[in-house]
Amino acid sequence: MRTVIASSFTPTLDSGRARRTYGIVRALAAQGHVDLVYGAFGAERPDPAFGSIDALELHRVERPGPIGRLPAYLRARLGGVPDDFARGIWPGVASRAARLAGEGRTRVVAEGPVAAAALLPFAARHAAIYSAHNLEYAFRHRLDEAGMSETALMRFEARLLRTFAESWMVSRADIEGAAALEPNARLRLVPNVVDVSAIEPVAPRAGERALLFVADLSYEPNREGLRFLLEQAMPALWEQAPEVRLLLAGKGSDAIGPADPRVEGRGFVPDLGALYAEAGCVAVPLLEGGGSPLKFVEALAFGVPVVATPRAAAGLEVTAGEHFVEAEPNGADFAAAILATLDPARGNAVAAAGRTLAEREYSLAALERCLAA
Repeated sequence: MRTVIASSFTPTLDSGRARRTYGIVRALAAQGHVDLVYGAFGAERPDPAFGSIDALELHRVERPGPIGRLPAYLRARLGGVPDDFARGIWPGVASRAARLAGEGRTRVVAEGPVAAAALLPFAARHAAIYSAHNLEYAFRHRLDEAGMSETALMRFEARLLRTFAESWMVSRADIEGAAALEPNARLRLVPNVVDVSAIEPVAPRAGERALLFVADLSYEPNREGLRFLLEQAMPALWEQAPEVRLLLAGKGSDAIGPADPRVEGRGFVPDLGALYAEAGCVAVPLLEGGGSPLKFVEALAFGVPVVATPRAAAGLEVTAGEHFVEAEPNGADFAAAILATLDPARGNAVAAAGRTLAEREYSLAALERCLAA
């Protein structure tokens, strides 16, 4: 089947959102030709990984000026689209996707809430799919973003779920929330995945005394998680194990200037294999947000033991104590869990089970099976 995917961002691999798009494009390209229509925003050019996907054609849409975007913005706001999403709508993305969809039997997918808002008029007349990145109303209103009241978000998301013929949600928790918001919505579980077959797992841990935190720090829930580590978890851990280092990687992590020399900001690292090999365990201290953290899945695929909050694990089919070590979001509990997991006798067992789970449930092959059903 031919697929047209609309995205409001230049396709890259520098965030969880972008990597979800990549996984979906890869899986759909295995079924037939894919046209990816994207607004040229966030990066100058697509990541080269997209250029290597067979059966994929990229369609760049330039960003119009403020006057050119104004009519689409006003229509969106009058239609109940929250301001922060409405400001991201480029009319050219929707019109290009609609033209491509008119060239035969085609599946149309809106990647994320901004693209879905742009395609709402199309979805009201034609069957289309909304690929959600999160259940937005569950947390975004608490972030410092304009026009994001909980009520407005709930109305907007209910409209998306009601208008699109099918919505792809990243977790069972998000499916439950979406069904409660719009009981008539047609929902499908489409989890976040990584290319597990291309990831060589690290050797069993041998007492490495480093904790790794990988995150895009332009995203507030990730910044909140980092604050928790720096202000609560690491001070509690250092009281018992002062030699443990905290390694930070991801967009914005090189701008962190902590006073403690045991905290190392590595910045955005394209190939994370060596970094995972340096770590005794990985922290996923998510306190807000939804979906399923891709860095959690990636750590499982690399075979590194994970310490995570219940919130971080809620979007994944993982079992605490088997696939990861769960820790409550307070400094003492999280520090104790890190210290226990750095012990290879504990950490290696959960790491091996996590890698097996990633191969079975969170690989590109698993996603291809999901989308072919």
